[in-house]
Amino acid sequence: MKTILNVIWLVLSGFWLFLAYLLAGVLLCITIIGIPFGIAAFRIGAYALWPFGRTTVERRDAGAPSCVGNVLWLVLAGWWLALTHVVTGVLLCITIIGIPFGIANFKLIPVSLLPLGREIVPTDQPFSSRW
Repeated sequence: MKTILNVIWLVLSGFWLFLAYLLAGVLLCITIIGIPFGIAAFRIGAYALWPFGRTTVERRDAGAPSCVGNVLWLVLAGWWLALTHVVTGVLLCITIIGIPFGIANFKLIPVSLLPLGREIVPTDQPFSSRW
């Protein structure tokens, strides 16, 4: 079932969201300081490409640097990426078939706003994050 949902997601919005994260990652990787943010954008882009069957959990070893990084991310790229999730989610919720995919888009908003200090894990192992 997850595969079917992921394929429909890929066609409806996953590919375009992936391209948005890819663009954000490339732009952030232009400078040396932005490379960690670019890597986070690529990681979340892969999650946005194929989200069903995976979830995000907080990393226990993430500290103050990830908090400061999240503030910078929010200003540099997070706001715009979250806005793409809102627009795509609203457009998908117009049809009955698109409602689950719109809800999935809305669930991606928190990780697009504050991605550092989070880890993407399979949904059958949500507590298997690194210590």
